[in-house]
Amino acid sequence: MGKGCIAATKYFLFLFNLLFFIFGAVIMGFGLWVMLDNQSFIMVLQESSTTLKVGAYILIGIGSLSMVMGFLGCIGAIYEIRCLLGLYFTCLLLILIAQVTAAVLIYFQRDLLRQEMSTIVNKILVNYTGHNKTSEHAWDYLQRTMKCCGWTGPSNWTENVLIKSHNGSQNLYPCSCRNDSVAGSYMTETGLCPSLSSEWPVHTTGCVSSVEDWLLRNCGVILGVCVGIAVIELLGMILSMCLCKSVQQEDYTKVPKY
Repeated sequence: MGKGCIAATKYFLFLFNLLFFIFGAVIMGFGLWVMLDNQSFIMVLQESSTTLKVGAYILIGIGSLSMVMGFLGCIGAIYEIRCLLGLYFTCLLLILIAQVTAAVLIYFQRDLLRQEMSTIVNKILVNYTGHNKTSEHAWDYLQRTMKCCGWTGPSNWTENVLIKSHNGSQNLYPCSCRNDSVAGSYMTETGLCPSLSSEWPVHTTGCVSSVEDWLLRNCGVILGVCVGIAVIELLGMILSMCLCKSVQQEDYTKVPKY
């Protein structure tokens, strides 16, 4: 490999890993923010704080691993240290294998995942109060944007504790399910609204169907992003191996001694 090609490979790999390091720092910073900013996250979610902490730990772990990999890649590239380049290649290979394994598991376990999602969503719907809870606001946003209601349909909301308790005195329905084309709608985006008619002025499509339709419409974009990430990782592996091979052919006196 020529001198110019080696130099281009080295500095391109350095730039690649510098961006990788910054990306990891951003992810880790977000995870630390979730963990340490008690007023806006943990205190608000209360009973869901355990799940939030687990998610924050995962973000911190992913960010830390990305930073370590970026650092090893930068040092290995700029100083042409074979052991660091090999370690960097191994880490990228393990991450790529883990991503492929996760994709295969998600595909073959999709029915089980759908059942678990149904259980989680139904629990949210049963205990929905319309107060300032992140999980409830996220579900309201999904129903408004997807123009859907409930998991499989509006009937899922009939098990809500507040709707059942007001069944005899007031006909309540989830405001985020409101169908603007139906008369008798109440102009509120969150919480529970009183229906001005005997039937709820809501969308009749369940959110599981809307989400599946959205995934089908955007599967090309999702697949493209996944393939793009895999290609970038493969590019990093190829560059590290090319540079590692060239180091073996170069003079070892330029490698710093520690």
